[in-house]
Amino acid sequence: MMAPQGHGHHLQHLIFIFFFLIYSPLVLGADQNTSTSAKNNVRDIVKVGVILDTSSWNGGISWSCMQLALEDFYASNPDYTTRISFVLRDLKSGNASRPDPNGDVFAAAVAAVDLLKNEQVEAIIGPQTSSQAKFLIELGNKSNVPIISFSANSPSISSSQIPYFIRTSWNDSSQATVIASIAQHFNWREVVPVFEDTDAGNIFVPYLVDALQGIDAYIPYRCKIPSGASDRDINATLEYLKANRTRVFVVHMSYQLALKFFSSAKEKNMTITDDFVWITTYGLTDIVDLAGSNASNVMQGVLGIQPFIPNSMRQNISMRLRNKYQVNREPTVFGFWAYDTVWLLARSVTHANLSFTASNELYNSTDFSKIGVSEMGPTLKASLESANFSGTSGDFNLVNGQLQSGIFEITNVTGAYNHPVGNWSGGNISINWSGKNNTVPKGWQWPTTNKTLLIGVPKKPGFEEFVKPNKTASHNFSGYCIKVFQAAIDLLPYNVSYTFQEYDSSYDELVYQVYLKKYDAVVGDITILANRSMYADFTLPYTESGSRMLAPIKDVNKKSPWTFLEPWTPTLWLTTGAFVFLTGITVWLIEHRVNKEFRGNRTYQMGSILYFAFSTLVFAHRERMVSNLSRIVVITWVFVVLILQQSYTASLSSKLTVEQLQATVTSIEQVIKAGQKVGYLEDSFTPALLKRLGFKEEKMISLSSPSDYNEALSNGTVAVVVDEIPYLKVFLKKYPNNYSMVGPTYKSDGFGFAFPKGSPLVPDVSRAILEVMESNNMTKFDEELYGSSTYTDKGDTSSSTSLTFHSFMGLFLITGVSSILALIIHAFLSSFQRHNISTSTESVQNPLQKDELKEEDQSHGHTMTSPNFSDHTEITIISPDSESDFGETSNDEGTPEREISNSQIEMPSFGEMLDHTREGSNE
Repeated sequence: MMAPQGHGHHLQHLIFIFFFLIYSPLVLGADQNTSTSAKNNVRDIVKVGVILDTSSWNGGISWSCMQLALEDFYASNPDYTTRISFVLRDLKSGNASRPDPNGDVFAAAVAAVDLLKNEQVEAIIGPQTSSQAKFLIELGNKSNVPIISFSANSPSISSSQIPYFIRTSWNDSSQATVIASIAQHFNWREVVPVFEDTDAGNIFVPYLVDALQGIDAYIPYRCKIPSGASDRDINATLEYLKANRTRVFVVHMSYQLALKFFSSAKEKNMTITDDFVWITTYGLTDIVDLAGSNASNVMQGVLGIQPFIPNSMRQNISMRLRNKYQVNREPTVFGFWAYDTVWLLARSVTHANLSFTASNELYNSTDFSKIGVSEMGPTLKASLESANFSGTSGDFNLVNGQLQSGIFEITNVTGAYNHPVGNWSGGNISINWSGKNNTVPKGWQWPTTNKTLLIGVPKKPGFEEFVKPNKTASHNFSGYCIKVFQAAIDLLPYNVSYTFQEYDSSYDELVYQVYLKKYDAVVGDITILANRSMYADFTLPYTESGSRMLAPIKDVNKKSPWTFLEPWTPTLWLTTGAFVFLTGITVWLIEHRVNKEFRGNRTYQMGSILYFAFSTLVFAHRERMVSNLSRIVVITWVFVVLILQQSYTASLSSKLTVEQLQATVTSIEQVIKAGQKVGYLEDSFTPALLKRLGFKEEKMISLSSPSDYNEALSNGTVAVVVDEIPYLKVFLKKYPNNYSMVGPTYKSDGFGFAFPKGSPLVPDVSRAILEVMESNNMTKFDEELYGSSTYTDKGDTSSSTSLTFHSFMGLFLITGVSSILALIIHAFLSSFQRHNISTSTESVQNPLQKDELKEEDQSHGHTMTSPNFSDHTEITIISPDSESDFGETSNDEGTPEREISNSQIEMPSFGEMLDHTREGSNE
């Protein structure tokens, strides 16, 4: 891809060259290849043009490396019959560092025309800069002659879209990822590019921006320096850099400009020891090797990146250049690429039968139309692109005419040399560098020169507990938010100078002022919201988050003459009464046939049942129970009664002695349904929340202070107030007895401090806030704001304390089961006893009849007299039809009298009968 100027711009320059050649004869030396070592078996010599400025540092070393490479290649391959011969066009500028790299653009174009037209070269190595390359590639495409460059590495020149341009250096864009990896390794979130105002510099920066975005870092601004900048211009640039907070700079410029720049930076104490980080790109990293102490003295601590060259290879080439060509400088990376480029070209021409078709015009002809077209250019191009070998800087592999990048080396200037400290390969980075005093610079500094933060604070007439002007306080402001901010700033490891300024407008407008750079920060009761975070970065919140509803409360536990009934629900009262009767009837059914205390007339027995049943509630029953079954029933019931009694007593005591408060409103839906109004804090985000909840705008009332809250809630202007929890707690500190927070918490992110987007203060202040919150200072601040007592929702006690049947269902189940089982067992035993008595009666009657037993019919029974017993011994049998409904009889006085039923016969014991017989015998 061509430069942004387009092909039209390049053609204008070519036309200019055309007229220049017409009126000015070409006066360029035709230095031929100095090598005369061709052997007798050499059949073909292939001319290769070279366009360099050998007077420049880069050009001079590169030319020496090319000559050395040519000798090394044919020494290693003596049987090659086709050999290349250099035709040099030296663009000597007379200045080793060339302050104006674009000054030789026209001269390079003229040299290329000469090489193509008059020397009929098969390839051109060069040009030395990207600006020169943009003109030469047009000539290469026209003549099908490959233009090979080892130093024109600007991303603006795309080899894949320019057929006859071969780049044997790494594309500048490849090092952007390496720089981003370094920044990520040291956690530098801001990087400022300082670059020369050339095509190469302007094109490189966007690639750096993209790479930094990939690690969540960014470029706050760009610093562009003209190629011919004066010392005054450079000093002004450095002052600007020093005045801003970012301290990480990527330097991408020529050698001459870089020396001036770093010299001025050292004079202004902008070195690594002053927390400034400088990173040089690979076109500049080797300046220490080129300029020696002139560069190392002013670049101490500078990080650099460059292609990795094995140390053994570097030393070998350096020693041979010094011995053969008297080169006293270390070869640059471009020198190694120049060496590999010669090997590439020498290998490629051997595999192609090259010829060149051109006109027979005389030397110095300036007719562009007479420039020939290489017939073997496509073959040579294909041979170049297919080459793959091991070069001095690693694998030499071309893809679409572009040398693929490999391992990068990271260096650090310490002393007089560039020392390797790490490497990068395929995204993996390894660095062992910590700078002076083993401290890695944090990459930014605040405040900068004579910089004091201007901090905006909101005007808050209602809740002044958070922020208020105070001439006697530090920085003329006091309040909860000010205390937290100052405590956090005091914990920072560096000094921050600041001053407060009150801003009388909405909170959204105040945050927006940070975006407009009117304020460097905002401190106050600023809630962190999504829309506000679009214009500023917030610290971590330092208050409780969320909003709730504030409602009046009332005592719902009114005392009345029937308060004693309230501990139990009606269901529990009815269930208890039912089980009272169940227990009484169960005991009567078991006891009344065997226990005279449960006999008598119907009225008496009914009263006995009721008395016994209710007396168990107070443990006052006096009846003696004969049956074990009835005792089990009563014991189980008494246990249930004990628990019921204790629970009733506790609940009644609570209702009579404890105040029970309940909020007049318990939910937002209740307010909306009733059409009541809601209050909110003026100039807050709450209206948006209320609208989302379903309130209409006419139902929302703006309030500005705690006293407004109290008045509106007291006179019924609003049913509830919805506000953030910190404000409500401050209100409840002043009015603790009449209101309560009720309902759910509507989430928000609490209060935070706002800073400009990307401010490096945000993470540091956030960490400091965490330290404050974990310290006793935060407890002290909270107590001063909310009071020492812990707040509890009074509305939470509004639920009924009446005991329900469900709470005692298990107990009722136990006593019910015991009563039913007792009745079943009693019925079974009674049936069994009747059967045994019936059998016993038959066996007794037969012997009595044999002994002339007297029987006397009576209206209610029969009396039998046994001759074997005493005359006083009687057996009375009561027939079933002679019993009363309850199975008993009474005497004349109405007193229950125990008689023998058909299921039971009252007879003397065997011992009594034996004693009675003995007494009769004695008589």
